[in-house]
Amino acid sequence: MQRKTTFLAIGGYQPFLFCIGMYCVALAFSIFICSAIFHVLNPKTSLVRKSETPITQTAAASTGQQVLLTVTK
Repeated sequence: MQRKTTFLAIGGYQPFLFCIGMYCVALAFSIFICSAIFHVLNPKTSLVRKSETPITQTAAASTGQQVLLTVTK
C-alpha cells in the first residue's frame, strides 16, 4: 500500500508573500510621507492663523545690544 502525502506549498510562497508585504508597507509609508509633505507645502487657509501684529526686524535695540529678530505683540 502506497501512502499519499500532500504538503501545503506555503514554504514556496514565503518569499513571494514577503515581497508583497514589504511592498504594502512601503506603499503605506510613502503615501503618509507624501501627504505630510503636501500638507506642509499647501496648508488649509482656514487653519492658518494670520497674526495681528507684524514681525519687526531690527539691527540694534535701544540698549545698544544687537538684536537679530524682534517679535512684538
